[in-house]
Amino acid sequence: MGCAALLCGCFLLGCSWGPGPAGVGAAALLTATYVLDDAGGLGRQFDGIGAISGGGATSRLLVNYQEPYRSQILDYLFKPNFGASLHILKVEIGGDGQSTDGTEPSHMHYENDENYFQGYEWWLMKEAKKRNPKIKLIGLPWTFPAWIGKGENWPYDYPDVTAYYIISWILGAKQYHNLDIDYVGIWNERAFNSKYIKLLRYTLDKHGLQHVRIIASDRLWEPISVVLLLDSELHRVVDVIGAHYPGTKTVPNALLTHKKLWSSEDYSTFNDEVGAGCWARILNQNYVNGNMTSTIAWNLVASYYEELPFGRCALMTAQEPWSGHYKVEAPIWITAHTTQFTQPGWSYLQVDGHLEGGGSFVALTDGLGNLTIIIETMTHNHSQCIRPPLPHFSVAPQRATFYLKGSFCMVKTLQVWHSRLGFESGNSSLFHQLHPVKVQKGSFSLDLNVDEVYTLTTLKTGQKCHCPEPPPPQPFPSNYKDDFNIRNPPFSEAPNFADQTGVFEYFINASDPGDHVFTFRQVVVQRPITWASDADQTISIIGNFQWVNISVTCDIYIEKPRDGGVFIAGRVDNGGIYVRRTKGIFFWVFADGTYQVTGDLAGEEILMKGLSGVRDNAWHTLTLNIQGTSASGLLNGYPLWENVTISKPTNGWAAIGTRSFEFAQFDNFHVEAS
Repeated sequence: MGCAALLCGCFLLGCSWGPGPAGVGAAALLTATYVLDDAGGLGRQFDGIGAISGGGATSRLLVNYQEPYRSQILDYLFKPNFGASLHILKVEIGGDGQSTDGTEPSHMHYENDENYFQGYEWWLMKEAKKRNPKIKLIGLPWTFPAWIGKGENWPYDYPDVTAYYIISWILGAKQYHNLDIDYVGIWNERAFNSKYIKLLRYTLDKHGLQHVRIIASDRLWEPISVVLLLDSELHRVVDVIGAHYPGTKTVPNALLTHKKLWSSEDYSTFNDEVGAGCWARILNQNYVNGNMTSTIAWNLVASYYEELPFGRCALMTAQEPWSGHYKVEAPIWITAHTTQFTQPGWSYLQVDGHLEGGGSFVALTDGLGNLTIIIETMTHNHSQCIRPPLPHFSVAPQRATFYLKGSFCMVKTLQVWHSRLGFESGNSSLFHQLHPVKVQKGSFSLDLNVDEVYTLTTLKTGQKCHCPEPPPPQPFPSNYKDDFNIRNPPFSEAPNFADQTGVFEYFINASDPGDHVFTFRQVVVQRPITWASDADQTISIIGNFQWVNISVTCDIYIEKPRDGGVFIAGRVDNGGIYVRRTKGIFFWVFADGTYQVTGDLAGEEILMKGLSGVRDNAWHTLTLNIQGTSASGLLNGYPLWENVTISKPTNGWAAIGTRSFEFAQFDNFHVEAS
C-alpha cells in the first residue's frame, strides 16, 4: 500500500517574501554580484546525491515496520518530488562481518553456497527502484566471507576468487531481482590492489557487464590518484575516484587524472539541525571547493538501535518497528533542495561559487534551458560534521545579485524554495515554497540571512509531501517472544535481532521430530575477512538498552561437539565496532557438560562455573534471571546456579550467541523485563 492511499499529501506552502533578513536594514548589508553564463561552456557533469544502506546493518530494523509506515518511510527517501528524492542508493555487499552497527549476511557464506535472498539490501534496492526507476545503484564490500581469503584476513591473495564473488552478487541482483547495478567499489576504507581492480574490470566485461562502472578506492584521494597517473591500464579501468569525508577539498593529483571525483561517503553526523547544516554546506561546497560531482551520505536511515555506534547519524530516523514511530529529520528536506531540482546528467555552470559574505552557491542546467541555483549560508558552529575538523570561517547577512546570461537571458521567473535552520529560536522552517522571484533586465537580488538554504529554479515540479503523523514512540515491548515458526519468511533474519558478530538466520531443521522444526541458527563457521574488530564469539542483540531487571529464556542446541558452546545474556552494553569490549551477564553452556557465568562476551571475567550435563546435538532450555545486583540461571526449568553478585553493567540489551564461529540453533526465545 502506498502513501497516497493513506492520505499523504504534497503541499505548496506559500510564505511571504520579505525584503531582507529579519532586523537588518538593507543599507547595512554586504552586497555582491554574480554572473551565471553558459556561453563559454559548462562545468563538470553532475552525478547525483545519494545515501548508503550498510556499513553496516544500518537498515536492519526498517524491514520489520508494518504497513503503511514502512512504505511512507521509503517514499520520504526515494519517491521523486516527495521528500529526499535520492538519485543514488549505495548498499553494502554483505560479507558476514561487523561493518559498524552490525553484520550483513553474504550471498555466499561458503564457497559452494549461493543464496540471493539473504539479508535485506535486495529488498531495499527493489523498493528504491519501484519508486524511482532512474535511481543509480552502487555495491561495495566492507567484509568478505572467510573462504575468499583461504585462511588469510585479506581478499587479494586470490583476486580471481574475489572478482568471481563480487560479480556473482551483480549477476544475482539481475537474475533474481531484475536489478541493474551501475557501480561497484573495491573494499571500503581499506587497501586497494591494482591487479585485482584490473581483473575485476576484465571479469565484468567477460560476463557482459560493460555498463558497470568501477569506483576506487573509497578511502582517501591518495594513493589511488597518484597510482592512476602512473599506471595507464589502471587509469583506463577506474571510472570514478571516490574519497571519504574529504572536508570539501580535493588534491592536485586527483584533478590531474581527469576522472569523476565523488565524495563517496560523507556526512555521518547526528541528524539534528547541526547535522542538517553540515549536510547543506557539504552538498554545495564539495563541488565549489573540491570539484566533486556526487555526495553520498552515510547513512540512509537510522534503523538500528540508537545506543549502537553513531546512533541517528542518518538522513532520517526509523528505529522503532514495534511502535511504527519514525521521524522525518531536517536533512531530508535539505537534500530536497538539490535532488528535487536536478538530475544526474545535468551540468554545473562554471562559476566560483563562493559568496562574498560567506556561504556558497552552485548553479546547474539540463542544457535545455532549465536552471537551478542552490545557495547555503551555514555558519561554522551550526554546520560542523562529525569529521574532519572544520577550520573557522565567518558568514554574515548579505545581498546577492545574480545576472543571468547566455541561454538563461530569457528566464523571466524563478520558483523559490527556502529553509532556515532555527538554532536560537529552536524553530526551523524547512523546504517552504515562497513567491516566485521576477528576473528583471536579466538580474534579480536576494537578501540572505545566515543558516539558510535557497533553491531558485525554472522547474515547477518541487513538492513537500507529508504523510499522517506516525504512531508515538514506545519502548521495546517488555514481554517479547519469538518461536521462529515461519515456513516462508519474507527475510532471512528474525525481527529485531541485530547480529553483531556472526549471522543468525531462520532455519528449517528437517531432521527434528516436531518441536524444533523451525529454528534460528548461527551460520558463520569461520571468522570472516574483517573490516572492524569482530568478536571471537558470535552475538545477536535485541530489546531495550535501558532494561535493568530481566528474565531471558531460550531453547538452545549446540551442534559443534567437544568444544562447542552457546550463551544467553542480559544487560549487554555494547555492539557494533566496539563488540569485542562487550560487557553484560552471560550464561554459557558447553558441549563438554560444563557451564560458566561471565561478565563479558570474551569470557575472561568468570563469575561462576561448574557442571551442567549439557551435551551437543540435544535441545536444552536456558533461563537467565537478573534482578538488581543478583543473577541466577536455570537449566531445563531447574536451578543450576544462583546468587551471583553483579555490579556492572547496570542496564543493556538481551542477547544470544555462540562460543566461536560455529553452527548452533536457538528456539522459543522469550524476554521479560520488569
